Amino acid sequence: MLIVDAQVHIWKTGLPTNPSHRQITSYQMEDLLKEMDEGGVSAAVIHPPGWDPNASQVAVEAAKKHPNRLSVLGNLPLDQEESHRLVEGWRDRPGMLGFRFTFQQPHQQNWISDGTMEWLWVAAAEAGLPVALAAGNFLPAVGQVAENHPGVTLIVDHLGRAGGGAQSDVWASLPDLISLAKYPNVAVKATGAPSYSAQAYPYADIHDHLHRIYDAFGPERMFWGTDITRMPCPWQQCISLFTEELSWLSEGDKELIMGRALCNTLGWNLPG
Repeated sequence: MLIVDAQVHIWKTGLPTNPSHRQITSYQMEDLLKEMDEGGVSAAVIHPPGWDPNASQVAVEAAKKHPNRLSVLGNLPLDQEESHRLVEGWRDRPGMLGFRFTFQQPHQQNWISDGTMEWLWVAAAEAGLPVALAAGNFLPAVGQVAENHPGVTLIVDHLGRAGGGAQSDVWASLPDLISLAKYPNVAVKATGAPSYSAQAYPYADIHDHLHRIYDAFGPERMFWGTDITRMPCPWQQCISLFTEELSWLSEGDKELIMGRALCNTLGWNLPG
């Protein structure tokens, strides 16, 4: 089975600003590939983290060296005019398959609805570039974008969760996520699932949530992944949660969710 992680980070300098991530000053390509080999992960999509100012170049260099194992969802300054000209040639950079934005600063929280990003939806649709969004706090706005720009592919991060813990209230955004499934241009990353459980493996308290998301989006718009440097367990358990513990997934579903659907959406033509 092709197993592709929809979200990982690598960096050469700086401590992660999210304390849930491993508090180490570097986690480089070699570290990532070693753990991928040990965990049985075929390939992974790098999301350059904000705490390393050179993270984008680090990611591109890694994808250039290992094009069948690593790719990138990058970012650019959304509020700068010079960014507009970069979209057309975005895929010319090694391994660059699309965008991912996190809106971590307070002044960025309204960008998706105040017009700041309107140019991006048009440009990304024209270029065929998917856009991943850490949008747990503003999922209804994602629906508006999906409706107004049906040509752009939107990917919601981390099961649409509005928080990083396992408390029940941070699943409050689940109905809003489910409502996005009616838009065929919206998909969801099922990344970080073990970290959202208050229980030990097999994390039974989140199975129903995963089932609801699967029922809404289907296997072609639900992408497995980890965000491995903040997981409470090794890659093997992140994988087996989906391949062994969710009995309602067929073998065909698993093939799609564990990697093939993500590759189809990103246009990443991996062998096998």
